[in-house]
This record gives sequence, C-alpha cells and structure tokens, in this order.
Amino acid sequence: MEITILISIATAVSGILLGWLGRTRSIRQDAAKDAEAGATLQTDVEYIKRGVDDIRVDMRIQSQRVDGISERVTRVEESTKQAHKRIDRLEE
Repeated sequence: MEITILISIATAVSGILLGWLGRTRSIRQDAAKDAEAGATLQTDVEYIKRGVDDIRVDMRIQSQRVDGISERVTRVEESTKQAHKRIDRLEE
C-alpha cells in the first residue's frame, strides 16, 4: 500500500512540475510574440510618419507653385486689361 501512495505522490508532483514548465514556456512564447508584434507595429508607425512628412513637403511645394501661378495669372490679367484698353482706343 505504501508503494501506491508513493507512486501517487510522485505522479502528482511530476504532473505539477510538467504543468508548471508548460505554463512557463507558454508565458515566454507569449512575451516573444508580444515583443514581435510591438516591433512590427513600431516599424509600421515609423513608415507612416515618414509618408506623412513626405506628403507635407509635397504640399508645401505645391502651395509655392500655386502661389507662383497665382501671381503670374494676376500679371496676365493686368496685361490683358491694358491690351483691351489699347485695342478699344485703336477701334475708336
């Protein structure tokens, strides 16, 4: 009877040890997966930041181009206005 008790105790202890080792391994794997996901997320965020910065630079350049074109259009309108006045004088 003592042998069965010893075997039962040994089985229980080994079950506890195996369970504990499995849980520890699972925790380590989860931590590694979380770290990998965090690193991937950080990389994606950095990529998006660079894209947004590039878009801002492009928008500034476009804004400067639009301002330049606006000035040129204003000059052309003034020139056209003066040309119409000269044409009107010639017609009279």
